[in-house]
Amino acid sequence: MKSTNAHGVHSPFVYDLLTKCLYVKREEKYRRFVVNYKRCLFNSKETIFVKDFGAGSKVFSGSQREVAKIAKVASISNKNALNLIRLISYLKLETILELGTSLGVATAAMRYGNPTSKITTLEGCDATIEVARKQFSYFKLKNIEAISGEFMKTLPFVLENTKYDLIYFDGNHSKNATLTYFKMALEAKHNTSVFIFDDIHWSREMTEAWDEIRTHKDVTVSIDSFQWGMVFFRKEQRKEHFTIRI
Repeated sequence: MKSTNAHGVHSPFVYDLLTKCLYVKREEKYRRFVVNYKRCLFNSKETIFVKDFGAGSKVFSGSQREVAKIAKVASISNKNALNLIRLISYLKLETILELGTSLGVATAAMRYGNPTSKITTLEGCDATIEVARKQFSYFKLKNIEAISGEFMKTLPFVLENTKYDLIYFDGNHSKNATLTYFKMALEAKHNTSVFIFDDIHWSREMTEAWDEIRTHKDVTVSIDSFQWGMVFFRKEQRKEHFTIRI
């Protein structure tokens, strides 16, 4: 209800991001890729045992889950997968870190957005990341390092002596974990890095975490699209927050 579109934005950087990237809807090949990747998962007959380290699921009650159902109810939407592709292509993001691989739909979209990018993706559940690895192999998606393990063990390792153009947070929808990972990841940002947080209004706690993130002293530009929270660290920008429909 509070959101606006590009016409209500007076920041040249954000205006261009919207009009030249997120509002561009003509890439049919992008849509076909996302649909085909997800269709492969929808047709799966496999059942796996999922280990959930995050805030839990609002849909699943047990640990035994069908891959096809996970893909249908828990994967990134086609709309946001396409937005990831557009963002990575437009901003020419080369080094990418993802927290929360799941079945690899968002990972694949990010890889498709820039064929020369190098992606590191972390997942706590061995079973789901194994499905993702098979998908990456089937679709011939290279330069993806998929690492299994609890984030508090794997994240320090991948952040060490590395700077990322994009860090995509979609692995734990609790306030404390989100803020912890954000603060850890700050050491791996540079001036033009972007952090994307998924499901920022999933719960009251997640909204509180988002409010703390967007007001952090290092954040200059923040965008709330309801599903996503995006933050930038561009020192040349004055601090501004936008609530935008994408």
